[in-house]
Amino acid sequence: MNTAIGILETKGLVGLVEATDAMAKAANVKILKRVSIGNAFVATIVQGDVGSVRAAVEAGANAAQQVGELVASHVIPRPAETLVAAFLA
Repeated sequence: MNTAIGILETKGLVGLVEATDAMAKAANVKILKRVSIGNAFVATIVQGDVGSVRAAVEAGANAAQQVGELVASHVIPRPAETLVAAFLA
């Protein structure tokens, strides 16, 4: 299966909640985890097929910019199993 993970980071929880909602509505992705980084930085990680993850991350980034501060977004196509196990366990 051609899976990917997408990561979206914001400064502040409100922007992340809005972004996560937009990602879930935009494409068929699974929300895997919310990560509290510290100093108000938070991230959401989603998983799905590459096209869906790209669409979801783009929609989430746009939503985050509307209500908060988008820090970064990234899509990793076909991540190594050890990467997923290390960061999402």
